[in-house]
Amino acid sequence: MPSKLLPERHLLLSPTLAATIGVEEAIMLQALADVMALRATVRRSSRPDLDWVAISDQDLAQLFPFWESVDLRRIMASLKSLGLIAIDPDPALHSRNFIAIDEVSEAVPGAPVADARPVAPESAPAGHASLIPLHWLPDDNWVRMCKQHNIPEQFIRDLVPEFVSYWRERGQARFSWGNAFYKHVLREWRKEETRRGAHELASTMSADWRPNPDAVEILVNSGISAEFVEDAIAEFVLYWRERGVVHGAWNTKFIEHIRRQWAKFSASFGRDDVPRPIPEDWQPSSDCYEILQLAEIDDDYARSRVPEFVMYWRDSGQARASWNTVFLQFIKQDWARRLKASTEEIYAEDQAAVGSSQERIKEKFQRIADRSWAE
Repeated sequence: MPSKLLPERHLLLSPTLAATIGVEEAIMLQALADVMALRATVRRSSRPDLDWVAISDQDLAQLFPFWESVDLRRIMASLKSLGLIAIDPDPALHSRNFIAIDEVSEAVPGAPVADARPVAPESAPAGHASLIPLHWLPDDNWVRMCKQHNIPEQFIRDLVPEFVSYWRERGQARFSWGNAFYKHVLREWRKEETRRGAHELASTMSADWRPNPDAVEILVNSGISAEFVEDAIAEFVLYWRERGVVHGAWNTKFIEHIRRQWAKFSASFGRDDVPRPIPEDWQPSSDCYEILQLAEIDDDYARSRVPEFVMYWRDSGQARASWNTVFLQFIKQDWARRLKASTEEIYAEDQAAVGSSQERIKEKFQRIADRSWAE
């Protein structure tokens, strides 16, 4: 009995098995079955019901020279997730594993296993594809494989009617409807986990919200000014607080918002890399006022702040590449502070009005309850 794999050995492929579990998986499974037929088997305490064979990484490389090591690991993991093989690492040798053909493979048509039990009713006979029956149900083996991914059984069962209806309308034939259903369940469960995660993270915008440092780093690395990002936070927070929207990805939404705003700035003002002091008679461009209108900022208010803006920067003596951009950021930030102060003032007036009303009610009640005339 040979102790080494022969690189020149022909690899066999079952068309039925390839159509059921995939070409790569079928090639590896068939080759492993051939190796196990030539080598002595052992028993392992993890699964004493299986026949195990020791196979090293070097054996796999000789048997499959056309695959890289990462591909070998991927295909073996796929076979394991399908329940077709079992893998038990050898504690004495890191580069060697004990591998066995798992009993689940008996339910897959064309699988290279001896003394297989009859194929489950939901699978087509070997070499034949069939349409999905009207009252089709997944075999218990496929349900068990789905549950190995921590998928609730009720979730699995609830997908059956929609799955059957979809494939009956399409009229396509399959070798194994159980395998197709298994893959469908995994896809739907990933979607469900994503939906649940987004729902749990959803929240309204808070007054002290700030973007995640990773989000700021993404924007800065894409060429957006860090000062531009910082100045846009107040406007972003104010906008979404007023709308009271519940969202689960504020950082993503902030990145999209900044990228759109930066694109408008770049298109409107151009990119001049030469810094210059602000001229004495400087005025914002018409494009600047158009962008402020999009942000619902009053033109007259913006024009009224120009003299103060020019005086400040002339006194500071600093140079900037685009004074339009600096002015735009200044006005937006100032407008946000003005709206915040106005909101707080209105709230204070409302509270004062409520207090006065309560005092009047109290005085009226005292007059009604007055019984001094009867004394």
